[in-house]
Amino acid sequence: MIPNWLLQRAYITPNRMALSFGEEQWTFRQLLEEASEIAQKLRWNGLNEGDRIALLGRSTPNMVFVIHGCLLAGLEIVMLNSRLSSKEISWQLNDCDASVLIVDDEFLDRIKEINTSKLTFSAIESSGKESFTVTEIWEPSRTITIMYTSGTTGFPKGVRQTAGNHTSSALSSVLNLGLADDDIWLCTMPLFHISGFSILARSVIYGMGVRLYEKFDAISIVDEIENGTATRISVVATGLHRILEEFETKGSVAHPSFKTMLAGGGPVPDDYLRRAANYQLPVLQTYGMTETSSQTATLSSEDALQKSGSAGKPLFFNRIKIRDAEQPGDFGEVLIKGPHVTLGYIGHASERDPLEDGWLPTGDIGYIDEDGYLFIVDRRSDLIISGGENIYPAEIENVLISHPHVKEAGVCGQDHPEWGSVPVAFIVGYKNVSVTDLEDYCVQQLARYKIPKAFHLVDELPRNASNKLLRRKLKEWAATGIHKK
Repeated sequence: MIPNWLLQRAYITPNRMALSFGEEQWTFRQLLEEASEIAQKLRWNGLNEGDRIALLGRSTPNMVFVIHGCLLAGLEIVMLNSRLSSKEISWQLNDCDASVLIVDDEFLDRIKEINTSKLTFSAIESSGKESFTVTEIWEPSRTITIMYTSGTTGFPKGVRQTAGNHTSSALSSVLNLGLADDDIWLCTMPLFHISGFSILARSVIYGMGVRLYEKFDAISIVDEIENGTATRISVVATGLHRILEEFETKGSVAHPSFKTMLAGGGPVPDDYLRRAANYQLPVLQTYGMTETSSQTATLSSEDALQKSGSAGKPLFFNRIKIRDAEQPGDFGEVLIKGPHVTLGYIGHASERDPLEDGWLPTGDIGYIDEDGYLFIVDRRSDLIISGGENIYPAEIENVLISHPHVKEAGVCGQDHPEWGSVPVAFIVGYKNVSVTDLEDYCVQQLARYKIPKAFHLVDELPRNASNKLLRRKLKEWAATGIHKK
């Protein structure tokens, strides 16, 4: 039995701050009032419990109200990535078979050629209302959200995330991170992404306030962390880098009340972790995916220094193992089991079972050390096999990013007539970066076969809407010699 999150939270702590944005803020009672009004308007527009809708919006308070309104109305929400092109959005709409696209008016130009029935935010605001009885108890298997995988390889898949998945993820996280009455989670992650939505879910399950940002703003974020107006934040490696640069420019440190910088979306370079310690930023690496409703493993704060580079141990309800590993330290595909794992996909992938004998194959390569800590090495699809040797791009990227003249680094394999494949590097650097320096630096720290055979200086690296590095695009650059978007 899972209580309707917002109904239960507004009943338990109605006057606690739920959401703030700029100078505005709302309590959980006010959040429920806003969401209830939207839910009644959705009913008036013919949307009933169990209907599947698609949602396209920005990370604004109105988007939060609409999300909770949809949940109160009992709708399945397909969270559309607002950074996708019209063609990509159209493909996902056709695949998910949503009855209606609920859309922020800001995106109307992008979807004008799309045939799906549309309901704009402004139309909802001006529409009539129809009263109905809100379902107070959710079945754990009830689909709450559907999010498409980032599509770094092949076609994206629509992942079902249930009430049980999200609730289990939130409970596992709080058992690891802890919770205080004054906790405020600074949300700069897009709400359409599992990292952003999971913050909203934790908020109503925990009774924790969310400080919402529409866009990532390193200067404002550092101000919040310095001043103690936020106690936790979720970031990806690129965001962490920008935050560190701002701290280094200001020479300040985090407020004593700041507890957690949860870093996901891929391995965090060791250099970032060392730099963060200088500014009293407790960076905890975490590992998860769309199919696991956010976190599966997270490094606890007491282990952050002694297990640098690890994603930690599985959270309380979760299990992790390495395929075919015979002893600690053996590399292999990471397999996951737990109540946070999706029950399946929709659309073109609906017949595909995500599990093998109850375990979710992740496509990630990692190992578990002798103390039970998980280390993610790389994506299986990104592995470079050169002359029979396995090369993991993330290892080379870690070395390159530690160079003082490098901002970002991406490594991929390039076909080679003799070795099969060799590593090549793409570098976003400062003005004084040079290829000769980078080669010399790698020679000091890497085996000869791991040293990139070419270094390309570029203005930016290709990333998807979740800021994940697109190594398949790097491979295209390497093959064609075109190094600009």
